[in-house]
Amino acid sequence: MTLTTGLAILAGIVLLAVVVQGAWAARRSAPRQSLPDAPTAANGERQEPTLSGLSNATSNVGQDLDPVGVPGVAPLPEALRAASLSRRSARIDALIDAIATVRPDAPVTGDLALQHLPPSRRAGAKPFHIEGLNAETGEWELPRPGQRYGEFQAGLQMANRHGPLNEIEYSEFVQKLQAFADALSANPDFPDMLDVVARARELDSFASQHDAQLGAVLRANSVAWSVGYLQQCTGRHGFVPGAVAGRQVLPAAEDGAPPVLVLSFDSQVALSEDPGQAALREVTLTLDVPQTPASAEPFAAWQDCARRLAEDLDATLVDDRGTPITLHAFAAIGLELGRLYEALAARELEAGSAAARRLFS
Repeated sequence: MTLTTGLAILAGIVLLAVVVQGAWAARRSAPRQSLPDAPTAANGERQEPTLSGLSNATSNVGQDLDPVGVPGVAPLPEALRAASLSRRSARIDALIDAIATVRPDAPVTGDLALQHLPPSRRAGAKPFHIEGLNAETGEWELPRPGQRYGEFQAGLQMANRHGPLNEIEYSEFVQKLQAFADALSANPDFPDMLDVVARARELDSFASQHDAQLGAVLRANSVAWSVGYLQQCTGRHGFVPGAVAGRQVLPAAEDGAPPVLVLSFDSQVALSEDPGQAALREVTLTLDVPQTPASAEPFAAWQDCARRLAEDLDATLVDDRGTPITLHAFAAIGLELGRLYEALAARELEAGSAAARRLFS
């Protein structure tokens, strides 16, 4: 009886060990779940995220991607500089737009202009804006009902991240603006196409050499994350869900400005039927350099946020090749970004300005 009892106890212990090991393995492989007591504001609502708390980055931070090369900056042509000063507008800028004018024989009403505006203000991949010179205030503005305008101007963007303006896009712009001018019984004045295309290529060359989008990958060290757990952790740092699945953003302090930082992950996981069980093992934290003013210290915010998220998520910071990012890499990129900001400012395209945001979009 003693031997039988001992064997039964031993078998029970072995069985219990197998069950515990299986439960531990299942728990280890399951994604981390969000906690029910997620922090909220005192009034129970989500706090408006700002850069406060992120701008004072410490020097002991993680790492980043390869430094961005910043070639020399060509001086701004004097003719282009003069043109930019002669036509100040909130939406049209001679630094990045080819400007055509439409002069009716007599002032026309804003109602008539609105009636004949092109239904699509795009020429291929390039947007354009049409403004009127208010006959009473002398200010350029979007046409409004009840106002009278003695002149119109249309600005066609010459370059963006889709490339430079080409001849086909310029011809489409001319056709649309010609139809608008004909409806107003006006004479349009277009800049020379070859000159515009040449300027567009030069502007695109500058933009391609001075563009910078920095990204750091946060890779899970052990347990994967559920979408809810990720949102709970990132929410403590001011991130909110973006407009598309698999994207969270840190909004800028300025209303209507692009987000300071973007956290992206697999959109299929975000759209899964049971996101609580879908596992994430890596996310990417991105800083679009030309979109945010240097005065907001977005690079420091990016470093600090990456480091804090890595701690919260038990993750390692790596670059797009899987190499752990070092402190030396952060320092090197900081120096390169300083030169990049100077180059953009020398071209009157300061990071975070309206023209820079349009050009690098």
